[in-house]
Amino acid sequence: MLTLKTLNKNNVWDLQENDIFRLMDGIGKDIDLRDNIRHYADIMRTAFTIEEVDGESAAVQKKYEKLGFKVGQVKIDENAKKTWAVKKRPIMRVTDLTYENIHHITAAKLIEVLDRNFGGGWDSLSQSIKDIIENGFDISTTTLPKDRLHKPGGMYDKKVADGFEVLEIPKGTWVEAIFAKPKPEMEKPKLTLQQSKDEELPDDDYENNEEEDEEPIEPDGFSDDDITEDNYRTTFEIESDPDEEADAMADYDGSEP
Repeated sequence: MLTLKTLNKNNVWDLQENDIFRLMDGIGKDIDLRDNIRHYADIMRTAFTIEEVDGESAAVQKKYEKLGFKVGQVKIDENAKKTWAVKKRPIMRVTDLTYENIHHITAAKLIEVLDRNFGGGWDSLSQSIKDIIENGFDISTTTLPKDRLHKPGGMYDKKVADGFEVLEIPKGTWVEAIFAKPKPEMEKPKLTLQQSKDEELPDDDYENNEEEDEEPIEPDGFSDDDITEDNYRTTFEIESDPDEEADAMADYDGSEP
């Protein structure tokens, strides 16, 4: 069961109006919860409209109730109570879809939302909306003549048999079919921040770590500190070729080759 301390912008969509008042019950007795009430209220407002109303006015409360709000009291501390009007945010348009709530609606609900906002087909949606939808649903589309779309044993029948909901959008004598099926929520991998001492690195990682961490080793233990004016030189000698020396001597004596 959710509590205020485990509440986040994703799982808040699992709640209904009565759950909000349940979570707030007893908050005045817990100093930590009371001090962070603004934080918890901000999380709730991602999925709910929350209004503070006049607790003394029955007319105001009835007005909110007619609008679909649940009205109740929230005890902020031992001496203070407030009256809240709470209503779950409806998902009516594609622009109401978010990464947080896309996993909390059914494929039938998605088809209803798409049907209410459509006209141009799947390609009429912005890329950002497509990304949100495809984060929670497997989507595939096809456009075929009306008489071919429902061909027995065709794509339509196979998709429906596999659990897909379908939205059909007429386009003249053709029909665009959009198939939607919820994706299973994948558990996010936990990040390991520290490796166990008993856990050995693979050979490749071990070699790479050695190459990156160890200081380069100078041959024969010779290092920059050993260099002095006596042993440092910037030139080196090349042994002379005897034939070249002979030619040089001949030129020097002035003799003809």
